[in-house]
Amino acid sequence: MPLSITPHDALLVVDMQNDFMPGGALGVTGGDEIVPLVNQLLELFQIRVFSRDWHPANHSSFSDNPTFTDNSWPAHCVQDTAGAQFHQDLKTDLADKIVSKATTVEQEAYSAFQNTDLENWLQQKGIQRVFIVGLATDYCVKFSALDAQEIGFDTYVIRNATRGVDNPPGNEIQQVQTMENAGIHIIYSKNIFE
Repeated sequence: MPLSITPHDALLVVDMQNDFMPGGALGVTGGDEIVPLVNQLLELFQIRVFSRDWHPANHSSFSDNPTFTDNSWPAHCVQDTAGAQFHQDLKTDLADKIVSKATTVEQEAYSAFQNTDLENWLQQKGIQRVFIVGLATDYCVKFSALDAQEIGFDTYVIRNATRGVDNPPGNEIQQVQTMENAGIHIIYSKNIFE
């Protein structure tokens, strides 16, 4: 029995930006492969939110010798640069809202809910369930999902519409387990499209 999408559901598309695509400053393997599926999913929802990293050029998480872990990233998604733009094939014209995060020098923000008005905005729209896709599974997707669940939204991560950094190898699977342990539903697109 497929999940039926209602007006009380929102799709949150996390950080589908050029710098997170293969070849980008912080490229996620296979990040571009999920664009067609994300576009398909966008057509099913009435409420669609896109989040983006929108860093100042001197953001505190940037490192000259990055280890590709928390607080040690190459410079990426700097405000008003090509790397911060959404993937060109993504149907951004369907966005009802764009949320910019990590916009100040001193603060990292993996979650689309951190220091944004997203929680209030979704509540004003009468949203009860949040479905999450995008990049990266083990960072911004995970933290956005954990926050959505903690706020009280029934939260779903569409696993085959995400990709992870996976550093060290195995971390992505571990973080998916963390989400499941928090009560987040890990589903696949077939659970919606069937």
